[in-house]
Amino acid sequence: AYLSDAIGRKWTFMWSAIGSFIIILIYMFAPMDNTTLLFAGIPLFTIFLMKFPPMGPFMTELYPTGVRGTAQGFCYNAGRAIGSFLPAIVGFVSQSLPLGATIALFSAFASAIMIVMLLLLPETRGRSLASLDEINPAEGASVAPFS
Repeated sequence: AYLSDAIGRKWTFMWSAIGSFIIILIYMFAPMDNTTLLFAGIPLFTIFLMKFPPMGPFMTELYPTGVRGTAQGFCYNAGRAIGSFLPAIVGFVSQSLPLGATIALFSAFASAIMIVMLLLLPETRGRSLASLDEINPAEGASVAPFS
């Protein structure tokens, strides 16, 4: 969380996506014995997991209070639902490609999606939550989930 406060939410996500992909390529294709694989996993998971601490603040700073819980819940669970299909898809694809190549392919795809989405979303570091509630919806519209 400190890193996302220092360099921004988007940059933390961006470095995590790019770094994870590069390290996964090394991890999948470099010839390593079991001990080397074990120690190579430390930077992989450190960089991979650095995207999770800023996720809560990032989503909180994206939505006004009236829809924040619903929007965060939808985003988290839509991601989980889509991600639940990937192990089966990796299994099917690995019938025609080596498993390492399949994992690298899906990692590249996931990293690319993350980078494209980050380019479309605003930086939220330092954003006031009160300023989100000052957004005036169109006349007659409501930002509350139920009116």
